[in-house]
Amino acid sequence: MLNSRSRRTRINALVVSAAICLVSPILAAQTAQPKMGDVLPIEPPKQAPITEIDRKKVPPPKLFQVTPPKGAPNVVIILMDQLSYADPDAMGGPIKTPAFDELAKTGLLYTNFHVNALCSPTRFSLLTGRNQHLVSGATVVDSSTSYPGDTGRRPDNVATIAEIVRRWGYVTGYFGKSHELPPYEYNVSGPFDRWPAHSGWDKFYGYLAGEQSSLAPNLVDGTTRLPTPHGDPNYHFNTDMTNKAIAWVQATRSLTPDRPFLMYYSSSGGHPPHTPPKDWLDKGLYKGDFNQGWDQLRVEILERQKKLGIVPPDTKLAENPEFITRWHTLSSDAKKVLSRQMEVYATLVESADYQVGRLIQTLKDLDIYDNTLIFYIAGDNGGSSIGDINGTFNEWSALNGAPEDIPYLLSRLDDYGGPKSYPNYSVAWAVAGSAPATWCIQMPFGGGNNAGMAVHWPKGIKDPGTMRRQYSSVIDIAPTVLQVAGIPEPKVVNGAKQMPMSGTSLMYTFNDPTAKGRHETQYNEIKGNRMIYHDGWEAITVHITPWSQVPEHADYATEKWHLYHVADDFGMATDVAAKYPQKLVELKALWLNEAKKNNVLPLDDRAFERLNPVVAGRPDLMFGRTTLTLYPGMTNMTENGFINTKGVDYTISAELEIPKGGANGVILSQAGQMGGWSLYVKDGKPKYAYNWLARNTYTISGNDPLPEGKVNVTFKFDYDGGGLNKGATGTLFVNGKRSAKDVSTTQWEQSTHLQAKQRMLA
Repeated sequence: MLNSRSRRTRINALVVSAAICLVSPILAAQTAQPKMGDVLPIEPPKQAPITEIDRKKVPPPKLFQVTPPKGAPNVVIILMDQLSYADPDAMGGPIKTPAFDELAKTGLLYTNFHVNALCSPTRFSLLTGRNQHLVSGATVVDSSTSYPGDTGRRPDNVATIAEIVRRWGYVTGYFGKSHELPPYEYNVSGPFDRWPAHSGWDKFYGYLAGEQSSLAPNLVDGTTRLPTPHGDPNYHFNTDMTNKAIAWVQATRSLTPDRPFLMYYSSSGGHPPHTPPKDWLDKGLYKGDFNQGWDQLRVEILERQKKLGIVPPDTKLAENPEFITRWHTLSSDAKKVLSRQMEVYATLVESADYQVGRLIQTLKDLDIYDNTLIFYIAGDNGGSSIGDINGTFNEWSALNGAPEDIPYLLSRLDDYGGPKSYPNYSVAWAVAGSAPATWCIQMPFGGGNNAGMAVHWPKGIKDPGTMRRQYSSVIDIAPTVLQVAGIPEPKVVNGAKQMPMSGTSLMYTFNDPTAKGRHETQYNEIKGNRMIYHDGWEAITVHITPWSQVPEHADYATEKWHLYHVADDFGMATDVAAKYPQKLVELKALWLNEAKKNNVLPLDDRAFERLNPVVAGRPDLMFGRTTLTLYPGMTNMTENGFINTKGVDYTISAELEIPKGGANGVILSQAGQMGGWSLYVKDGKPKYAYNWLARNTYTISGNDPLPEGKVNVTFKFDYDGGGLNKGATGTLFVNGKRSAKDVSTTQWEQSTHLQAKQRMLA
């Protein structure tokens, strides 16, 4: 390995030299010339200086222009968000996904495809062809640290697939969710290097976050923030992003039909909040389809998978974790609430797939469908666990340590899935969707790593409608795009020597279903949970579960590992560690070797505390600051670019000018429908409202209207302390004088009684 690395370094050094001295025939004879595309951007040939004065005596030189290899196809990469492996009906699941089905029938269905067990890591790998830690994407960017494999900052030596093909003349467009930007870089000052619009994508339209409201998202066009859509009851992000994607591809085919395009269509898919478009929710789809519960649903899925040939006839269901309550033990109220959650989720997923169908129809209408390579990946990290066992009406309740019980959820059931909700289903539905495996997001079992994928390319696939069972991974997509397009993997991009891609092109599987798999080894790691696959075997250890903030084992070195022969046991139902102890020893050693090669170490199992940048050790715009001055127009700021007001004392001081006749409007707010606070003026009086997780809203009002002219309005928030969801006292002042009665601590605490209830089903 050392000799190989040295040789690679020497070649790269020669590539850089040769790029600089390309015009020298003597040097070219003495050293190996770089291949076309080894260095990007491709430099134009050197020309001798023109010494002739008269233009008429000098024929114009041919303008240098890089064009893609002849026959290079258009490429569309579709990624659905937070689906479980067996959600789509093509994978044996209960949810209708006709667009996914069509691509599988006109192309190939990959049943042994794998993603990383968290959102950002999967997306980093998908767009670069590298393992997650090599892109410094160990976990979601919102909880990154300063360790080399965990900064959330894609390094310069890892170019995106978009930057590579763009340098070869492709047109590139990115539509939807982007969760590859550190939160401290999402502000008006940047830096913008890692924003999609500066990472190889000519066009970006979507949002920069792990999730947004589908009904009122914070949108970005390029690097410009857009006003939040409001006032249209029929607005939905998945429809909006599809409209923009369709308009873009139509325009590029109109203006530059000779240039192929790469589109990344990153749907919000099934990610919470589970709020389908209004017209879809009103249809009442899937009503009663999940009354049998999650245990029976797993059985039904496996039977369909066997009939479809997705899994062998002797496949068994893996046993669920003990945390997943058995359906038959639940109360009738709990079953009513929980089955409705899955109905709404299924409706959201089907509606998202419908939008993919609109995009596919556009490709047909433009007569480019047959020469478009399409990857449709049905899920990026398994189903969600944030809803805990009960699910949530407002997902932020779970994220703020204030879970919702069944009686409360039942009282909000009529609004579940609609614009007044921000819901997420029970983790038990996520686990059911991973059949025949178990677990969910964050877990390197099948529930976190398995995903169905359809690949469509009529020009290059000769036996459509068949399945491919070779082990494959999200890191294989970028190498596949390059091979199909005839573009070499570059050694230098924009002056930075590139790290070789980790993945293996899947083109060898396109027309040979029995070809021996070439992706022989793959690791995964999330928060100390570890997995290593090698040649049909998989070893796994559970370090910390999604519903616990305490590791299962304190010592990494003595943790129990499980061993599965996944070549014969796809669902990982039978642990054979005791039967093959030496194989387990080999795989554990292999995991450690892969960890050292891929910047995985050290392991970090911290959970919510990593959301605090000071604790995590990453940059923070507000680090050390106790004051922040805001000016008119500073709207739509992110939470990470604002003074922290959660669980602390704070004071707001506002200098206003009140016109004759009084004023109305918001002075400053950090709020939404599901929580937050607002300092505002209504009917001339200063007011402060605190929305606690959409359960209770507390309002303090000034006694008198504000006087005309310059006025100072100050609000003091005095927190009782002792963690989140505790009491506080609020006081309003006008020109230094107290203007409102305090809201007492006991009143503010009225809404916190739910947190004392056990997180158990009724």
